[in-house]
Amino acid sequence: MPIHWFPGHMNSTRQAIKDRVQAGLDVVIELLDARLPGSSSNPLLAALTTGRPSLKVLNKQDLADPAQTEAWLAFYNAQPHTRAIPLDAGDKAPARALIKACRELAPLRGDMHKPLRVLICGIPNVGKSTLINTLVGKKAAKTGDEPGITKLEQKFVLENGFYLFDTPGMLWPRIAVEQSGYNLAASGAIGRNAFDEEEVALELIATLKRRDADRLRQRYGLAELGEDDAVLEAIGVKRGAKIRGGAVQMHKAAEALLMDFRSGLLGRITLETPDEMAAWRHEAAEADARKAAEREAEKAAEKAKRSGRRNT
Repeated sequence: MPIHWFPGHMNSTRQAIKDRVQAGLDVVIELLDARLPGSSSNPLLAALTTGRPSLKVLNKQDLADPAQTEAWLAFYNAQPHTRAIPLDAGDKAPARALIKACRELAPLRGDMHKPLRVLICGIPNVGKSTLINTLVGKKAAKTGDEPGITKLEQKFVLENGFYLFDTPGMLWPRIAVEQSGYNLAASGAIGRNAFDEEEVALELIATLKRRDADRLRQRYGLAELGEDDAVLEAIGVKRGAKIRGGAVQMHKAAEALLMDFRSGLLGRITLETPDEMAAWRHEAAEADARKAAEREAEKAAEKAKRSGRRNT
């Protein structure tokens, strides 16, 4: 499913991150969605902040499968200059662990003469503003259930010698891994006008059937799980998404399923494992390489064709 959603303020965010890196930056916090830690990790951010210690915060862990969260923490903690911690954005005690982890990543900074300069980033709707409000202890950042609430860079002094810079949520221009596009859309990170909700709901059903089919059966009282579209139709029936004549409004059924997933009513679910993410990225890289080779072959053929016409 192609997704193209790169609003103008995201270009501004990219420039703001470049400027912050040039001005001085000690640690980069990337807030990830614990239900899709690989898909919610921004490759553009990694390129912009190369060489800076990284703290991966798996937010919304209360909505994710605990065993898979542990697997993802191990995956990120095995990477150089990287720490990973789980978090619930509204829980004050774990949120303070974030400050401790940042200080451990940059032990030579953190006083009034050499303040610790930390940049916090994340995809839209991952919970950055809620986390910042928890850290600051007041409603300092706007929050909402729609992507793109934060529009400008903000600076917060969390402790003496600890400066936190916030930026708007930033996606990247092209989501190369197709499954990541589905997972991001299912989580609510992508604006609803950029994808087809029914298509995303069908892909979510396919994933849930592989992961834990009982979640679907129990939530919607389904005795059997047939084809994905039949399951979505059955969900529509259970949720009263019908029109005159008894036909099911599949779009309404899709909305109901996605809302149940996002709110945790389907249970604690993680949509991907580290191994799956590695395989998806490998497949995407191979597909890109094939397309690039095809483009080069087409250019070479066109060049030879033009050369042949000149020689006749």
